[in-house]
Amino acid sequence: MSKTGKIISSVLVIALLLAAVFCYFKFWWVFSDGTKTGELNSLTYTGYIFKTYEGEIILTGYGTKAGGNSVQSKNFKFSARKDVAEELQGLTGQRITVHYKEYKGVLPWRGYEKSIVDKVVSSEPIAPEQVQHSEESIFL
Repeated sequence: MSKTGKIISSVLVIALLLAAVFCYFKFWWVFSDGTKTGELNSLTYTGYIFKTYEGEIILTGYGTKAGGNSVQSKNFKFSARKDVAEELQGLTGQRITVHYKEYKGVLPWRGYEKSIVDKVVSSEPIAPEQVQHSEESIFL
C-alpha cells in the first residue's frame, strides 16, 4: 500500500470514528433524566411511517411576574414507549408523575420529542375542589 493510500485510510477511519462518537452523543447518550408531575392533557398515536405515541402534560405552579404572583403553566411534550402509552391511555385528565429520559436528538422510530417517558411513577384523580380552587386563583 502506498503512502497516499495509508493517509486516505487513516483519514477515513478517523472520520468514521468521529461520526460514530457524534451519533452516540446525539442520539443514544442520555442528556438528562428525571420526573415531571402534572395533568395528562393528551396522548396520541401518530406518524407517517413510524407510528409513535406522543403526549403532553400540563405542569402548573406559582410564579412571579412583574406585577405580583400568578399561576403559571408549562407544557411538557414527550414521546412514550408502547407499554407506557397503554398505561397512560387510562390516565388522561389525572395528575400523574412520570419518569423520562431526555436525548439531544430524535430518532423517527423513538418519537418526535427529545423527552421519552419510560415509566409512570404515580397517578391520582384530580379532586373537583382542586379544580375549582385553581380556576378561582386564575381570576384573582
